This record gives sequence, structure tokens and C-alpha cells, in this order.
Amino acid sequence: MANILVDSNGRPHGNTAQLADSFACGAKAAGHQVEIISLLQTKVEPCLGCNACKRGKPCVQQDGFAGLVPKIHGADLLVLASPLYYWTISARTKAFIERLYSISIPDSAPPLGRYEKYPDKDCALLMTAADDLFWTFSQAASYYRFTLVNYLGFRDKGMLLAGGCGGSYSRPEIHKTEHLDRAYEFGKSVYKS
Repeated sequence: MANILVDSNGRPHGNTAQLADSFACGAKAAGHQVEIISLLQTKVEPCLGCNACKRGKPCVQQDGFAGLVPKIHGADLLVLASPLYYWTISARTKAFIERLYSISIPDSAPPLGRYEKYPDKDCALLMTAADDLFWTFSQAASYYRFTLVNYLGFRDKGMLLAGGCGGSYSRPEIHKTEHLDRAYEFGKSVYKS
């Protein structure tokens, strides 16, 4: 059984929230412990780059991230669920990723030129978008791979890129696609041998 933390950033009952819920249901059906955190309800500011955390001090930002740190440390799998905004992940999701810097520790032999070491984690990405063009998720998928997998060193468990979920100004239409079923199966099989 794995501990899975899903950091969801989307409107309540919107396409992204539904995708995250479906993934969580599949993971729970497989016997995993799952918690979904809403980045709309838990305010996480972008990193200021002040390096207080690297001098043994708590983060100077007084927001909801400090309450998430124990949950992040306790998770085997960190799942980011974001709508596509301006062809990449949302600003709230990016702020969450930036703040992971505060939980890194110094590394005397950094791999790939990094200056710090991050917790040993698996990661996955869930995204929704109105568009479903061949390049719709290119920037977002590249950012995810570069930051979480290549730089932070998390192990990639996969991406579910759900395009064609309705127009930006319309009600959620993800239920008209196969994405919710795919998310359920993704959650159910994320740790299958």
C-alpha cells in the first residue's frame, strides 16, 4: 500500500477536480491511502529565493505550505493535478513546485549539477485542457519532466493529459470523454507490478 498525495488545482467540481477524484478512486480501489489537497483552499505563495530555509530557518512565507510539508514527506507518490493555463501548468501548481526547494537538503555530491538533494519520491501529472491539439500539452509535459523528474530526481509514474474537456468558458465536459475512466485505471494501476 502506498501513501499518495494529490495536489489539485482547479475549480471545485471542474474538469481537473473530477480527474483528480477519479484517479484517487482508482488508487483507493487498489488499496492505497490517498489524500487530495486543493491548492485553491490551501494558499501557497511562490518561492522568494531568500534562502532562509537553507540557513536553518523556517520559510519566511506565512501561508499554507508549512502545513503541507509533513504530508509531502509522508507521501510515496506526489501527484500534481492542474488545468492547462497559457500552455503550461497553472501558477498555483508552479508555486507549489517552487516551494519544494524548502524541503531539500545540502548535497556534497550533487547529481546532474544540482546543489541540493530532494526526498525520495514518485510523481505523476494529471492535466486537463479545452484544446486537444498535438502540441497542447508540450510545454506542460516538458516542464513536469524537467523539474520533477530530471531536476528533483522524482521517479515518473506517468502522465494523463486530458484534452478536449470543453471550452474555457463552458461548463466542465470531461464526463463526455474517456478521461475519467482512464484516470481511474491510472490510479488503480499506478503501482501494479
